[in-house]
Amino acid sequence: MAKPKKRFICAECGSVSHRWQGQCPDCSEWNTLVEEAPETKFSAKHDLSSGGKPITFESLDVATRPLERQTTGLAEFDRALGGGVVPGSAILMGGEPGIGKSTLLLQAAAAIARNGGDAVYISGEEATGQVRMRAGRLGLAGAPIKLAAATSVRDILTTLAGSAPPALLVIDSIQTMHSDMIEGAPGTVSQVRASAFELIRYAKENNVALVLVGHVTKDGNIAGPRVLEHMVDVVMSFEGERSHQYRILRALKNRFGAVDEIGVFAMEGQGLAEVSNPSMLFLSGREAPVAGSSVFPALEGTRPVLVEIQALIVRLQSGATPRRSVVGWESSRLAMLLAVLESRCGLNFSSAEVYLNVAGGYRLSDPAADLAVAAALVSALADKPLPLNSIWFGEVSLSAEIRPVSHASLRLKEAAKLGFDMASGPADEGQKVSGLRYSGLKGLMALVDRVMASA
Repeated sequence: MAKPKKRFICAECGSVSHRWQGQCPDCSEWNTLVEEAPETKFSAKHDLSSGGKPITFESLDVATRPLERQTTGLAEFDRALGGGVVPGSAILMGGEPGIGKSTLLLQAAAAIARNGGDAVYISGEEATGQVRMRAGRLGLAGAPIKLAAATSVRDILTTLAGSAPPALLVIDSIQTMHSDMIEGAPGTVSQVRASAFELIRYAKENNVALVLVGHVTKDGNIAGPRVLEHMVDVVMSFEGERSHQYRILRALKNRFGAVDEIGVFAMEGQGLAEVSNPSMLFLSGREAPVAGSSVFPALEGTRPVLVEIQALIVRLQSGATPRRSVVGWESSRLAMLLAVLESRCGLNFSSAEVYLNVAGGYRLSDPAADLAVAAALVSALADKPLPLNSIWFGEVSLSAEIRPVSHASLRLKEAAKLGFDMASGPADEGQKVSGLRYSGLKGLMALVDRVMASA
């Protein structure tokens, strides 16, 4: 019998190598290759075409009951989930250390427990005294949560089997769980995969909503094998900057609802507070018009969020290389937009330093932000402020045309609700919202002429 080949799996990216190396050849991380037990290989005489249990096929037109969701008591959390947690679902939540994952889940578990549901919170990173101390600081000491500190999956499942299945089971975190059926330390690829499989199987068989907390790498991706994201029903990311107050709960995958929905929270002394109107959070402090400032109606799922884009142009006296600094937007897209403004509109940015910032620590990935960024850049270059009550949106092509974007009506309605009465975007005669004057722009030259002609 041939000797089985060894397999080494990277704990960061999940790539497979047949020999150990100090550095992973795919993600270039050091000391992350861990040996995995070899797979059992069957010979040709092991035929799997007989001896099994027959399965039953069903038709697609069989009547099924609609999904019964359970609200957590946190409206923003339920919104990101698509309306609440689905019994029997597995949710994977990732986020940077200290961002507030444990705090959010403790608040959700307390809300469910206070509403009559059975909530179990198992911590593998903290002692029960530490969790109890945090609960007291958050005002949740009286919530009837079943709390435990354990890392053995066998002990956890044995304990849960001796009582009625809970409505919510929180495992904080999956990287600390350990299965005695698999060799290896907690946190290795094989341990994370095996532990998650056993916990998800328990949740499916007993109709329990399971939440697994996952660590993230320095790039923001959930650590461990990517197969973990395929095993669960919902993948959520808890994002935010520690220097800013807000936190965003984003759904990256959802088998029971729409993806890209977000919930917005603000970190306060009593824990995470829900922000029902995030636009006011990112627009606070705008009292007088300032050159280089524009407002963009971003879209997160079905929720429009108005954010402020700030630009600063500094002329250089010497022949030094001008600097381009971007916070909250793609630097490559800024370079493309500057090239279009210079080539198509005749503006000179080559001898000036350009600084661009999305206020409040918000991060934009919507291509519709091109026009708002261009408006801020032209306003800063001409030192002429844009109207304070105006919004700007539209995608800019390399030919300097303003292209249409998705869900323009949602963006306009949100702006009108917040008191904006002017909007500029793609040339579309159909954009009509009560109380809002819409101006269509065919190209960037129309934007430049409008800003230069303003008082």
